[in-house]
Amino acid sequence: MLDACAELLDESGYEALSTTRIAERAGVAIGSVYQFFPDKRAITQELTRRNVEEFVRRVDRRFLEEDYRGWWEAVDAIIDVYVDMHRQVAGFKSLHFGDAVDLNLLDSDSENNTVIAGRLRGLFLTGFGLADSPQLDLSVLVAVEAGDAVLKLAFRRHPDGDPEMIEAARQLIRGFLSRRLKSWSPATP
Repeated sequence: MLDACAELLDESGYEALSTTRIAERAGVAIGSVYQFFPDKRAITQELTRRNVEEFVRRVDRRFLEEDYRGWWEAVDAIIDVYVDMHRQVAGFKSLHFGDAVDLNLLDSDSENNTVIAGRLRGLFLTGFGLADSPQLDLSVLVAVEAGDAVLKLAFRRHPDGDPEMIEAARQLIRGFLSRRLKSWSPATP
């Protein structure tokens, strides 16, 4: 059902989505949908959770498999994962991290990007020994919000993501975090 929901989101968007269409696409009775989900919002919430977990798994895997000279290379890896998922994972381009449906989809007390920022903050703390501080919290949250906005723009401009906009997102995040974290700046390619 989640896969059917993802396909329909990519084809028609959230407004055209219905539990009936999801049931038809999944090849199940409508009662089967309602057995697990009360409405289309609940289905998209679960799809978003699945996408976020996949995003975190992919980022974690890259952090385990690759060696980074510093946090800036980790930022690039995170952006690469986001861009790849946008291009390859059904439903991701429609939902991203759920903001198209509900800003508090992942956690009723925190906005979706705040949840994502918290997870990425944890990766930076464990992977790069950055000092835990309110400044780090704020810096990662602003970087996530700004990067998310620019990357969404990149995909609105081109179905595969405008390469110049994707690079602009990298530079924006690297530059901001370099200044905020007062660490030495990454070498420019």
